[in-house]
Amino acid sequence: MAWRGQLSKNLKELRILLCQTSPSSAPARAFVEKNYKELKTLNPKFPILIRECSGVEPQLWARYDMGIERVARLEGLSEAQISKALEDLVKVGAS
Repeated sequence: MAWRGQLSKNLKELRILLCQTSPSSAPARAFVEKNYKELKTLNPKFPILIRECSGVEPQLWARYDMGIERVARLEGLSEAQISKALEDLVKVGAS
């Protein structure tokens, strides 16, 4: 999973939107709990923003150079699929 160390090289910012209580955000909450520390350790100065809002659909937002942003909708995805969605967003920034 070498791509995890590439966040700060390929992206400018990562935002994770989720609800604190909804079942649709449960995999996103679990992903954050299990992966935030490693991602932050590998990218210490990279902004990873966790935004909690009641009733919001779980999403990953990636900001690239020149303010370009892409979103990945996470509703219905497992933790592994969320990891793959993040990997795909990182790879978009490498091209």
